[in-house]
Amino acid sequence: MQNKETVIADLKSFLGLRSHLIAVRMLRNESEIPEYAARPKRDTGHHLSLCQALSMARRQGVTTAMLLEDNWCVEPVIGLGYTEVPEYFLTGANRYPESASSLDAGARWAKGMPKLEPGKYIGVLCGPWQDVDFEPDVVLMYCDPAQLTHLLISVNWIDGRDVVSQMSGHSACVYSIVPAILNRDFYISVPCIGDRKHGVAQDNEMIFSFPPELAEDLLKGLCTTAKTQVGFPIKYDVHPEYKLLPAYKKIGEMLGLKYD
Repeated sequence: MQNKETVIADLKSFLGLRSHLIAVRMLRNESEIPEYAARPKRDTGHHLSLCQALSMARRQGVTTAMLLEDNWCVEPVIGLGYTEVPEYFLTGANRYPESASSLDAGARWAKGMPKLEPGKYIGVLCGPWQDVDFEPDVVLMYCDPAQLTHLLISVNWIDGRDVVSQMSGHSACVYSIVPAILNRDFYISVPCIGDRKHGVAQDNEMIFSFPPELAEDLLKGLCTTAKTQVGFPIKYDVHPEYKLLPAYKKIGEMLGLKYD
């Protein structure tokens, strides 16, 4: 990417983001871990959940390497492929009875949870995108619904496609990282209960994920559409028969709507 720092600064400034964009890189071996990265178990004697490491990256500017021994939560270990998937997990036992109506319902969720290839990676590295010196596999952006609207319009501007996502109330770390890596595309996910309770995600936050190679097009779309009708601050207009864009009016007339 050309001018990474400028692209990141412009994205944050345009959208008014309240936390850093998070760079996430999957690790194949320990030699990829920079010296400045924190290692929870080694450095503090304690485990972390991945949502907590992601929160530290976006709120405190901390870069953390999470290997198998650093994890407290099991779902990123399974979803990010550090080990084979335990058969017990696939039975749905981790969901039933707390958050599934039956073992079958829990099993359906467990089998459908996005997963990277088991054994391909040993861990994950995450940190504030503007500060890290590694190339991320995916970038995570915590945003509010209004910011997400602008991001979606920018995606539409690029090639006309909508963002199609697999969404769940569980395992936000997995759902925000895995599909974007596998498909090299934009994705939306929802902070899970763990992310809200332990990673301090706020009630109005969503997660927008994208591979770094799409960042420049995303920013270009934001800047271009802001010159017409989209951008901050939002210009509210609650009057009846507000001004329509010419193309909207033309289509309306084709549909039989009357603008006189």
